Amino acid sequence: MKLIIHGGFFSESNTNQEVKKAKQEALKEIAEQGYKHLAAHTALETVVYTVHLLENCELFNAGTGSQIQSDGRIRLSASLMDGKTMKFSGVINVEEVKNPICIAEKLQNYEDKVLSGKGAQDFARESGFGYYNPEIPQRRWEYEQKLSGSIRKGTVGCVALDMAGNIAAGTSTGGKGFEIPGRVSDSATAAGNYANAFAGISCTGVGEDIVSGAIAAKIVTRVTDGMHLAQATEKTLDELKPIDGFAGVIGISASGEIYHADTHPYMVWALHDDQSEHAEVFE
Repeated sequence: MKLIIHGGFFSESNTNQEVKKAKQEALKEIAEQGYKHLAAHTALETVVYTVHLLENCELFNAGTGSQIQSDGRIRLSASLMDGKTMKFSGVINVEEVKNPICIAEKLQNYEDKVLSGKGAQDFARESGFGYYNPEIPQRRWEYEQKLSGSIRKGTVGCVALDMAGNIAAGTSTGGKGFEIPGRVSDSATAAGNYANAFAGISCTGVGEDIVSGAIAAKIVTRVTDGMHLAQATEKTLDELKPIDGFAGVIGISASGEIYHADTHPYMVWALHDDQSEHAEVFE
């Protein structure tokens, strides 16, 4: 059993040690809770559970505590992929919900698996997901001071390998802040979140760069074709250099290889596997 999570990129990690420590402690706790869940649940169930914990933590830019867009509204995106069934589901720019990853999970059982905007919100309400305002005072202050875009770039994500050898990946984001309403993040696309029987990948960074590089799907395809996860990841990120692409990656392969990489420093991530008693947090 293996589980890896990320909390996006934190530019304030350079200057605010208190914030940095709080995020590292939160990631460690969530990784440990997720790994405990994995012992009795599938990779898919564990990814949903773990990402929903990340969404509920206002320290991260997903779910509660998400960035505010240029028109003053918060729109959330998330996706989920089951490597065993090859089913991808997600929501794009859904408003007034608490856990978009849980809506993505619900959509796994529908023919129409990716919904956006009002359609996603209507589906959420019809499925029993009630009204929720994910805004926190810090985000409102950042929005009013026009600081959101410089505070952080990032999402949250999880990749898990269960005891049966199945892999799943999930990614959730509150966007980059001050974007044009309607802008689509990579997080609810196969570029930012992808898994099959060979590997699973969750990305963070600048969505446009990740989509341009088709990062998650490309890495998983290369692992499927015989590359080691590390080699596939580094080759894919190297291909972003001509555009100075901003991306971070976490992944697990079916052989149990765990890997992370980023093109810029300060992606914070944590992992837990059967080789350690507690989760480890890294930057």
